[in-house]
Amino acid sequence: MSDLKFICDRMLKKLAIWLRIAGYDTLYIADLEFDGDEDTYMVYNHKDRILLTKDKELFKRSKAVGRPVFLIRSDDVAEQMAEVMQLGVKFELKMERCSVCNTPLRKPSDEEALEVMRREGIKEDLRRRYELWYCERCKKLYWMGSHWRNMVKFLERVERLSNECKTEGCGTSNL
Repeated sequence: MSDLKFICDRMLKKLAIWLRIAGYDTLYIADLEFDGDEDTYMVYNHKDRILLTKDKELFKRSKAVGRPVFLIRSDDVAEQMAEVMQLGVKFELKMERCSVCNTPLRKPSDEEALEVMRREGIKEDLRRRYELWYCERCKKLYWMGSHWRNMVKFLERVERLSNECKTEGCGTSNL
């Protein structure tokens, strides 16, 4: 588990999901309830988190008040991931946080696993073949299915892009 925590602006939903998959405590602004302007909220709240943004004006505003902020340059999620790796982020497939709501995952009870499989129409008893993780908030079940290999290949691409970032420079930080 990392001490790095993030809040992502509205333009970085996919990045927020990948940070959660990698085990990072990551808020996504569209999931939060608050009154007032979104940008103002991000500038002045959750200051224990690094604000990740694609918005240059939000970056400048945050920087002006000394808020930890990192400006993402790319529109491509793999490139965005490579950019934040400059902050010490390691993208590994961890099953610690729900990719949907950021809640810490835990092992499901047999009843919880069976209920999700019934609800989702999953005929195979996943408990026999896979290690399972459960989000008690979303009532979602996670396991290392066939999609896992695709995620591993994607992360290999991110690693290559990160190495390019080290030589060319990516993102802009105020940390």
